[in-house]
Amino acid sequence: MKIITATEKLLIKDSYSVFLAGSIEGDTAEKWQNVVIEKLADAFVTLINPRRDEWDASWKQEINNSKFKEQVNWELEALEKADLIIMYFDRSTMSPISLLELGLFAKSGKLIVCCPDGFWRKGNVDIVCKRYDVLQVQNLEELIDEVKNRII
Repeated sequence: MKIITATEKLLIKDSYSVFLAGSIEGDTAEKWQNVVIEKLADAFVTLINPRRDEWDASWKQEINNSKFKEQVNWELEALEKADLIIMYFDRSTMSPISLLELGLFAKSGKLIVCCPDGFWRKGNVDIVCKRYDVLQVQNLEELIDEVKNRII
C-alpha cells in the first residue's frame, strides 16, 4: 500500500487509487481514514488522504490564502485522478465540503458512499445517491470491503 497525503505530489501510476473523501472536521470527526489505512495495509492500492497534520484552522478560507488554495486545488485534482472515491459521513459532523464533493462527483461512476442514520442531511445524500446510481453501504466495514472487492 502507498499513502499520499495532502499536499504531496500526486504520483499515481501502478496501483488502483482510492481517495478518502468525507468527514474530516478537526477534533469532531472520527479519524475513520486511519481505520481504512489499517485495514488495507496489505493491499496493492494507493490511498489518497486529504487529512493533514499541519492544518491550521485559523487559516482564512478564501482564494487569496495560498495555503488554503493549495489544499482545495490538491483535493480537487486528487478526486479527479483517483480510480475510486469512498465517502464517509460522520454523524457527529456537518461536513459541508463532503456534501459539495458528493454533488461534484455523483455522476462520475467512481463513488461509494457511507452515510449512517443520524447524519443531519442523510435524506439529501440518499436522494442524490439514488438519483445518480451511487452505491451506498451501511457502515465503514462495508465501505472497506467494497474497496477490497475492487482491488482484488
